[in-house]
Amino acid sequence: MNEYMAIIQFNSSINEDVISLIDQQHAYVHDLMEKGALIGYSLSANRKTLWMNLLAASPEAVEKMLQLMPLYAFMRYEIVELMFHSSPSFIQMPFSMN
Repeated sequence: MNEYMAIIQFNSSINEDVISLIDQQHAYVHDLMEKGALIGYSLSANRKTLWMNLLAASPEAVEKMLQLMPLYAFMRYEIVELMFHSSPSFIQMPFSMN
């Protein structure tokens, strides 16, 4: 598996059509996270840019995931293969009886 960054620009302002799909978008994102395909998901404060870190076999596989997004009709995107992506992971503190 390779890691990719999908940089997504939304090409319309938030309207009734977009709002009606938000719950479906959240469900799809949650499903990708549960499957381990989506490892990072960030939305800009102005809600116009979305960054997704995805694990996939190829850029075409990433594109297929994006095409299944409920908000697909409202976005344009670029897919970039990453050399690496670092982020702090959950660190469990050692158990102590004290």
